[in-house]
Amino acid sequence: MSVTDIDLSPTRPLCRKAASHWSSLNARICPGASGWIGSAVVPELMGAGHQVTGLARSDASAAALIAAGAGVHRGTLDDLDILRSAAAASDGVIHLAFKHDIAFSGDFQGAADADRRAVETFGEALAGTDRPFLIASGMLGIAPGRVATERDEPAAHFEGGLQARQATAQLTVSLASRGVRSSVVRLPPTVHGQGDNGFMAFLVGIARDKGVSGYIAEGTNRWPAVHLLDAARLFRLALETAPAGSVLHANAEEGVPIRAIAEVIGRHLNLPIAAISPEHAAAHFSWLAGFLGVDSPASSTVTRELLGWQPTHPGLLDDLDQGHYFHNPSA
Repeated sequence: MSVTDIDLSPTRPLCRKAASHWSSLNARICPGASGWIGSAVVPELMGAGHQVTGLARSDASAAALIAAGAGVHRGTLDDLDILRSAAAASDGVIHLAFKHDIAFSGDFQGAADADRRAVETFGEALAGTDRPFLIASGMLGIAPGRVATERDEPAAHFEGGLQARQATAQLTVSLASRGVRSSVVRLPPTVHGQGDNGFMAFLVGIARDKGVSGYIAEGTNRWPAVHLLDAARLFRLALETAPAGSVLHANAEEGVPIRAIAEVIGRHLNLPIAAISPEHAAAHFSWLAGFLGVDSPASSTVTRELLGWQPTHPGLLDDLDQGHYFHNPSA
């Protein structure tokens, strides 16, 4: 198929409407296709008529992709030759993987470096093709204390691995000048939904362990949020029509106060709500403390206008109130 009917000009303004014509793609979602985000993106793409092949590093990941009706290409994020050949054979790439296992066990820099190498490899394979290339990035801390927009560059306070990961996102945007229809999809800190084992599940587990549902200081700091299925739809729309060099915000809610989250958790677990002082936050929340105290609201207005994306699934507090986060005693 051809994607030449899509306006791929690298200098296209961010706020201009995206092209409305697209053809089905042999979209090769490489590492991450069987993960949390990929588990929704794969069926979203296939439901729209796209053919999907995912990169699987284990038998379990391969089985999940096959069960979803997708093709399987075996390999890992470190198999750069495999990534290169997979990208060259596809009509588009969505890169969803990140080595969270090592990132949150002390080697965030190593995880960020592996991500950078993968993105460089994809960029080389896709240069001059005008094919879409999407990566997942983060929006937490982009503009602390104010509402971040798609036009905001990452804040200067990022260091080490976090700085490196933001630099990789900027590299992805720059690939537009090399003939790649590149886009960065900034995800909020919580992409929630049934089956989520991320930050919300971790907060529920901490509350169970500590016997109190806590928040830091006054708990007025805000996190943006999105339902998994709404995020998946945005990835599809971006693959189909996002202009080259786009930065997109995948949040349905601008900012949910952390105290409001703690209140819902406490109510469902029948636990008291308590403020945790900043000096005791690390002892109470472990590694999550450094993220939980950030005030990081964000807007997705530009993204919605550009792609016609309208989230329709429950917000974070409503999703928590559905109870599925509390069904697993180990959460």
